[in-house]
Amino acid sequence: MSALKRPPALAVGHKVRFEGQVRGVLEITAQVVVVEDEQAGHRAVALIDLFEAEDFEVLFQPERMPLPAVGLLEAFPPEAVKQALWWEGHILEVLHGIAPDAEPGSQPRPGYGPGSSVTSRQRVKAAELAAAGHDIAPQTVGNRRRRYQAEGLVGLADRRPVRKRAEFGSVPEAVVEAMRKAIREGVDTSTRNGAYLIWRTGEILRESGGEAVELPARRTLYRLLEKLSKGTHVMGSAVTRRSKAHGASAPFGEWTVSAPGEVMQIDSTPLDVLVRLDNGVVGKVELTGMIDVATRTLSAAVLRPTTKSVDASVLLARTVTPELMRPGWVEALKMSRSVLPHRRLLSLDERLEHAAAKPVIVPEMIVCDHGKVFISRNFRASCRFLEIDFQPTHKGAPFQKGHIEKMLGSVATMFAQFLPGYTGRNTDQRGRHPEQENLWSLPELQELLDEWIIAQWHNRPHEGLRDPDHPGRLFTPNQKYAALVESCGYVPVALSGQDYVELLPAAWRAVNSYGVRINNRTYDSPELGPMRLRDSGVTAKRGLWEVHRDPYDASRVWVRDHRAGGGWVQATWKYLNRAPVPFGDLAWDHVSHQLPKATEEELAQAVADLLTRAHAGPDRPAARKKDRKSGPAKAERRVAARTKAAPPTVPSPEPPRQPEAEAPEDDSDLAEVIPLGLFNPLEDPWGRS
Repeated sequence: MSALKRPPALAVGHKVRFEGQVRGVLEITAQVVVVEDEQAGHRAVALIDLFEAEDFEVLFQPERMPLPAVGLLEAFPPEAVKQALWWEGHILEVLHGIAPDAEPGSQPRPGYGPGSSVTSRQRVKAAELAAAGHDIAPQTVGNRRRRYQAEGLVGLADRRPVRKRAEFGSVPEAVVEAMRKAIREGVDTSTRNGAYLIWRTGEILRESGGEAVELPARRTLYRLLEKLSKGTHVMGSAVTRRSKAHGASAPFGEWTVSAPGEVMQIDSTPLDVLVRLDNGVVGKVELTGMIDVATRTLSAAVLRPTTKSVDASVLLARTVTPELMRPGWVEALKMSRSVLPHRRLLSLDERLEHAAAKPVIVPEMIVCDHGKVFISRNFRASCRFLEIDFQPTHKGAPFQKGHIEKMLGSVATMFAQFLPGYTGRNTDQRGRHPEQENLWSLPELQELLDEWIIAQWHNRPHEGLRDPDHPGRLFTPNQKYAALVESCGYVPVALSGQDYVELLPAAWRAVNSYGVRINNRTYDSPELGPMRLRDSGVTAKRGLWEVHRDPYDASRVWVRDHRAGGGWVQATWKYLNRAPVPFGDLAWDHVSHQLPKATEEELAQAVADLLTRAHAGPDRPAARKKDRKSGPAKAERRVAARTKAAPPTVPSPEPPRQPEAEAPEDDSDLAEVIPLGLFNPLEDPWGRS
């Protein structure tokens, strides 16, 4: 049997070799093709005779016209678009022989028939337009035709109204480079105005030997400065200018985090609020906080007159310590009434029964800057003790810990401005005599901050916590924490791999010859060989094998080998390499089924009451004025007050007993005080008696 041969595709405009001549294809029907001929002008040849000729060959096939940039037409004036559409109708008739608005079955007009070439059609079209009153030469029609074939309808439009201008107009390139150098020189210097930068531009030109280059007019130089300084903050904040200049030039990346504590960031900044320190001295304090990147949980925040390395270590202790419900807090702030998986966590640590709705997160990696507080030996030792990876950022790169930077700014806008003694970010925003307002003391302000974090921050939908499949859905840090606990099996204790598998939900399945089948997925592993088609020995489960799986990670399961000491055998999904594993929506839907939970109205009312109390200031009798000359100097009293302020915020494991005081007459408003010791992440949670 001879091999089958597919005939070549022919279209009008192709060039073919036939009977020793190069001919153009003028017309094609079902059985006949009309080609050019040197003697008769054109010749009709049967398709079968053409394809069977010994020297037949397709020499040239015109390329398909590119897709036109139709979106550019929106930048053209309506008259230019109308003129381009008028030209398109005539060019299409030159190309195809029939006008685009002709009736179906119409024959070509004289001069546009199959025997006419494109060049002859251009001459006919030019004569036709000249008779209609348009002074157009055949060369103009040819130019329009070629531009239409290359660019589409955009090529026929008049581009003069949208012609591109030079980026900097007629300003010499030497002036542009000199001004760019003047802007770069001001990155690390103090902020100056535009007059200095223009003067420095002229100086740079003279130093480089460009005396022959004439500076443009002053207004032109100011317009050039506006273009070149866009986004550099050369005449704005010096801090922002340095950050922009020394930042990354490549696109910003982002860590892929899937579990609480995988990456956490820590930083410190002055709080824009005046507080009352010891002996009535007024001063400012610093806020040190730690945030979890995966859930945006503000795991701990402490206020200190001056942050020291030991305070950073205290912050680590508060991160792994459950937050105790305190007298005066509403019931809606309890962990048992939140979306957090309270029952699962309670089985690990009974002390969470009276905890507030703040997740307990054990850090795996901490990212910080090069502040002396965080690179100190004390803080590094604390990280080593808790087996935490310590990761400093590059110098001058605050964007590498942008989450904590943004969080510290949010505290100022969402909490600090409601307090008496708010000073604003700088002196331009400071009011008159904020130190004379009814200020909070440092311990009182710490209490308010802790309550605000639990009531507002952890229950506020966060812009960075969007569902990737449904970007319109925002989640709170507590909701994201609950979802990730379900999806990755995270618990806030230092667990080994075996312990992690133990916490996953269990199912009982038979180990067949092809492996284990769960939810229409087959999992197999060579280590399952001794268990195939065998009885597990667990009579209560009819000989089935215990299988633990993550319901939100379909890639693998773990089978307990009851016959060989109870170890775990990992089995992988057979088609894991063929199909991606999606992150299920059930992880998000789980947060709406927690029992019981606080209502949105209760949380909103708790936040409103908190801000009202914070703005009113403490309820204390007015201080009596003292003789300014008595006692130590003001500076000495301030130093002494800042030294004595801020006792440790981590509760002691065994608080000392206070002497019994006389019982009050009415103790109905007193709340029960429940001591809560320091949470040890390295302690065996199942070793308690």
